[in-house]
Amino acid sequence: MLHPAITKPTLQFLTDLKENNNREWFAEHKGQFKLRETEAKAFFNEVLEKMKTHDEIEKLKVFRIYRDVRFSKNKTPYKFNFSASYTRAGKQRRGGYYLHVQPQGSFVAAGFWAPEKEDLLRIRKEWQIDPSDFREIMSKKAFKDVWGALAGDELKTAPKGFDKEDPNIDLIRKKQYIFVRNFSDKEVLSANFSDTVNASFKAIRPYFDLMSAVLTTNLNGESLLD
Repeated sequence: MLHPAITKPTLQFLTDLKENNNREWFAEHKGQFKLRETEAKAFFNEVLEKMKTHDEIEKLKVFRIYRDVRFSKNKTPYKFNFSASYTRAGKQRRGGYYLHVQPQGSFVAAGFWAPEKEDLLRIRKEWQIDPSDFREIMSKKAFKDVWGALAGDELKTAPKGFDKEDPNIDLIRKKQYIFVRNFSDKEVLSANFSDTVNASFKAIRPYFDLMSAVLTTNLNGESLLD
């Protein structure tokens, strides 16, 4: 039995959409879009079912192709990618997953894209005290081979209340705590791409377990959960 997959026609449609990013062209190709969207959604759900074997997933969100141009200088009306996010279930499970399919720009990401103010401060204070567990996770070959180095935006200097000379300032000045893995079109089109995505998400688990422990306790190690 064939499993849902991303195909060449889908990547080609997204390429064509990028080159013809206007409402007239999109209207003429609406039927083709619906076919490609259906394929992408089936693939995202295939990944979801595989993720359920190693994590509790509360929600799959497939993002719409239509761009919100109200506050953007870029007025092109459509995205030229298919993307989805996976939300973990329960207050005790922190971290999020993201899957992005785009010609010559596909990737998965995991972590904390826009942490709330309180969570960001809690993470920074943890790294100020002792980031050794986090650094150990990042240094393991099995983790690095999949996810590489910590990514995300960061401040140019120390955040307010922290010493710019802190030996862990490289972690403390981060505004995002995410990991990203990029894929070639050849990898995206492979029959086992959903397995590769799922294995990538499974490999992030030690990081999520650590961050969940940090974000559900105070600095004394006392639970913040009801």
